[in-house]
Parts: sequence; C-alpha cells; structure tokens
Amino acid sequence: MTPVIVSPGHAQVIAFAPEYLMPQDGHEKQDCEQAAGKRWMTHHAAPLVPPHVTLLGDDLYSKEPLCALALQQGFNFILVGKPDAPTKLDARWAFWQAQGAIAPGEQRCRKGRVTEVTTDRFINAVLLQDGKHARAVNGVELTVSNAKTGEHLSDNTLITHPRLSAENVAQVAQAGRGRGKIENENNNVLKTKGDHLEHNFGHGKQYLSATMLSLNLLAFLFHTVLEWSDEQYTLLRQVLARRQTFFADMRALTRYMVFESWHHLMDFMIKGLQLESKLESALALKLRPKLDTS
Repeated sequence: MTPVIVSPGHAQVIAFAPEYLMPQDGHEKQDCEQAAGKRWMTHHAAPLVPPHVTLLGDDLYSKEPLCALALQQGFNFILVGKPDAPTKLDARWAFWQAQGAIAPGEQRCRKGRVTEVTTDRFINAVLLQDGKHARAVNGVELTVSNAKTGEHLSDNTLITHPRLSAENVAQVAQAGRGRGKIENENNNVLKTKGDHLEHNFGHGKQYLSATMLSLNLLAFLFHTVLEWSDEQYTLLRQVLARRQTFFADMRALTRYMVFESWHHLMDFMIKGLQLESKLESALALKLRPKLDTS
C-alpha cells in the first residue's frame, strides 16, 4: 500500500512510507489491504495532525471497522461507497427523491475541448451497516456528463464523515475525486515515466521486493521536493519536461563522467542546454520580494 498526500489543483503528490502486505508476526491469517490500512493509520496518525487530514480510498476501505478506527485516530474520511452495500444508498436516495427532499446541484468545468457537467446530490445519516450499533455516514452521488452531447462520462458514490450541506458538497466532491491522483500521479508515474517501478522485483527470499520499492519511493519523494525547492532542478524539469528524457540524460552523463556533487551535475546540464540566463532570471524573481522589503 503506497499512501501519498494529494490536494485538488496540485499535480504533484508527496509519497509516504509504504505499508507492506506480508504475513505479520503472531498472526495466522494472510495479510490484506484493510489490515495494512489499519496498521498505517495507527503508526502515522500522530505526526500527521489528523484533524487537518482527510483520508481518501476506494470501496475496499469503506467498511465499519476501518471507518471507526479512522475517526478514533482523529481523521476525517471520504471513501468510495458501493450503492448495493448494506448502506442501501440507492434505496434511501430514491425514497427521499420521491419526497422532494433532495435538490441536485450542478457545476460546469471546461476540460480541454469538452465542457463537463457534474451533477451532485447528497444525503446525511445513512447507516454504514445493518445492526443496532451501526455507524451513520453521509453520502454524495456524482454524475459527470458531456455538456454538448449529453454523453455519460462517469458515476461516483462517496461516503464521508463531515455533515453535508448545499454549501460544502461541491468541495467535498472535488476532494473525493482527488483520489484519482493516487493512481495517476503516483503509481502510473512510477511505472511508466522513467522510475521503473515494477509490481514484482523478483521478491527474493525475504525483503528484496520491499527494499526495491522503498528505494523507488524515496527517489520519487526527493525529486518532488527538489522540484519545489531547487531552482536548477526546477528549470531543467521545465525544459526536459518528459521524465524519461530527464532521467535518460542523467543516466548517460553519470555513466561516462564523474561529478563532484549534485549541484555540479545540475550546473553542467544547465550550461550544456544554455539555460544560464533563464536561471539568473528565475533567481532574480525569487530574490526581488526580499530586496523590496529590506
């Protein structure tokens, strides 16, 4: 399980320490994602300042025990919910819709050449499972379609802890759809954009697979931080926009040449691409506010 920090409107993600699915000491049962999710929450709740963190996940995690643990640790959550699960969201929505108690909201968003229409409706206090002590959650249903053709693009059903209203449902829905960044900006980037993450590194006899994955995630985290904090790296990534090209250039250079430091390598690449003037302009813009206030 590879958790990351995501935020609507930001392409980058921040990788966290993974939680490995492997037999646990003292446990006879085979390990699974739900058990790994519970371990991760227990181990990492304190440093995350949970009241400011909302957990996102697919319908595998929208179960009573995991939701209860999330709330106990101080997290909020927005999880994918199955309409045919014990919550019976479809039945509840149909009932309240017939009573005229649900007013759908609508937002329009331009994506490339297509204008998407997102229709949302919500309901509060839906039981997460059958039984006297079942936990109540709040549900959002999202339908996305093409504004011009009416073509149906996607459906999403989400369950969440914060109470929903007409004022906050669009924000909650947008945050819930940010779950796609976990796959698109983390897993797919690591697999296909030059980081060479593989599902199977050979496993080895004990910990080889976990070690290789950890190294991949550490490298990915460092490159993300560098893109935010290092002017040389940021400039090179803007010019060498394809990650495969950037990594291929670095690999070729370090195969045949020895560099004294990381900055020596970055400086060599900038000079080779004749980007000195752009770097000076970027540094001048960064320093200008400090000079103006001094």
